[in-house]
Amino acid sequence: MNQSEEDLIKSVQRSEQQAFAAMVSMYQDMVYNTIISIVQNDNDAEDITQEVFVQVYQSVARFKGESKFSTWLYRIAITKALDHEKKRKRKKRFAFIQQLFGENGEARFTPAEFNHPGVKLENKEDAAILFAALKQLPENQRIAFTLSKIEGLDNQEIAAAMNTSFYAVESLLARAKANLKKKLINYLQYSAKDSSHEKG
Repeated sequence: MNQSEEDLIKSVQRSEQQAFAAMVSMYQDMVYNTIISIVQNDNDAEDITQEVFVQVYQSVARFKGESKFSTWLYRIAITKALDHEKKRKRKKRFAFIQQLFGENGEARFTPAEFNHPGVKLENKEDAAILFAALKQLPENQRIAFTLSKIEGLDNQEIAAAMNTSFYAVESLLARAKANLKKKLINYLQYSAKDSSHEKG
C-alpha cells in the first residue's frame, strides 16, 4: 500500500467525508466490475456496489493494513455478491432451474442480462455464452476464474481475496477451465460448422 493510499484510508477512518468520496471514486469501477461478473445484472450490480461502500464506511476503522486494501475490498464485494445470489436463488429457485435447463432436462445457455464494461461490442455474443456457462460452475471455481481472467489478478492475490491457499487457487482454476471447456465445446463446434457453411 503506497503512502497516498494509506493517508486516504486513515482520513476515511477519521470519518472525513471528502476522503470517503475520493475512495469511492477510486475503487467503484473495480468493485462494480467484480460484482457484475458474479451477479450478471446491471441494476443488481449497482445496488450491491452501493451496499459494499456502505459496509466499507461502517467497518473501515477495523482495517489494520494486514492485507492490501484492494484485497479487503474484493472480499467484501465477493461476499455481498454471493449473498445476493443465494437470496435470489432461494426466492426464484424454480425460475432459475427453468432458465438453466430446457423441458427435456438438458443444460442450455441463456443470454447474460448485462453488459460487462470490459467486453468489447464485437465480442458481446461470445461473452454472453461464456458468462452463461460461467454461472453454472461451482461457486469457488466461478470466483477464482472471474478474479483471474476478468479482473486480471494473479494467483497470490486471488488466494488472499478468497482466503485460501495459492495451490487451492491453481486447482480451482484448472477445474474451472476444464468444466468451461466441456460446457462450451458444443457452442464452439456449432460456431466452427457455421463458419464452414459461410465459407462454402
